[in-house]
Amino acid sequence: MSRAARLTATIGTLLALGGCLAALLIWWVGGDGGPLQRRNDCRATVDGRTVALSPEQARHAATIAAVAIDRGLPARAVTIALATAYQESDIYNIDYGDRDSLGLFQQRPSQGWGTPEQVQDPVYAAGAFYDALVRIPNYRDLEITVAAQEVQRSAFPDAYADHEDDARVLASALTGNSEAAFSCAFEPVGHAVQAEGEDGLTDRARAVRDELASTFDGLDIGGFQPGGVDSGHIEGSAHYDGRALDVMFQPHDDADVNRRGWAVAQWAVANAQELGIATVIYDDRIWSARRSDEGWREYTHPSGDTTDVTLRHLDHVHIDVAEGS
Repeated sequence: MSRAARLTATIGTLLALGGCLAALLIWWVGGDGGPLQRRNDCRATVDGRTVALSPEQARHAATIAAVAIDRGLPARAVTIALATAYQESDIYNIDYGDRDSLGLFQQRPSQGWGTPEQVQDPVYAAGAFYDALVRIPNYRDLEITVAAQEVQRSAFPDAYADHEDDARVLASALTGNSEAAFSCAFEPVGHAVQAEGEDGLTDRARAVRDELASTFDGLDIGGFQPGGVDSGHIEGSAHYDGRALDVMFQPHDDADVNRRGWAVAQWAVANAQELGIATVIYDDRIWSARRSDEGWREYTHPSGDTTDVTLRHLDHVHIDVAEGS
């Protein structure tokens, strides 16, 4: 091959390589799942079907499920509520709608659903929806679109059926019927360092505790104490910094108790980005913001103990918040 031919071939190779690199850069920057870019969404996978939500949608979906759990309602009720919220607002807490309709369920204050402020409170709005739903005789046996229409009285009564499959997946995961089935992935952001307050919690940890208590009734939330915790945990534990909570679920081998534990654990993941939650551990599984793209992973306590119920987090959901930097 002549020198000119070799030069031409080399230039062609470099151009081709440059084109590949440019395509890879576009793929990465464009947000199509490139190797260096972490997705920013939440996903539930049940029976091979995956549903993706934005972080805001995930928070509201988890709240809708939590309100039903507190009322002792079945996953079927959550499926109906989520299918309705999908159709009415795409599970966003919108401040507009047809006439005076507002919020997740497009409830109308003029029709007795509550004040504008109330129907835009997701906990209140979900409760109002369930209040109406349980008044429907045999709602559990009705088709989802029929039950939703009985509550909403929509001009498009068949539209709820479009969201039935996705709503069922989310309901199964967020009620804890499908364990470790829901997770969120996002790029962790920086947080300010916070000191313990007099109650032994940082502001971030206290906000998580307060959200838990206002969303779920009757939780046994511990892992902190006035003046701080200084023993009983491994070296470097977030409990010693006032950054950790333990939500107790006993007896751990009761199926209903375990299901509620998973509902709380997956609620925490749904709210992790908003509340600065760094780690959630329950039932031999761990989710962390730092490795959130991996979802729920198998968990083994640093001690290596695989028999102790508490060290395996079978009897409590551990939640800790960002340390700050």
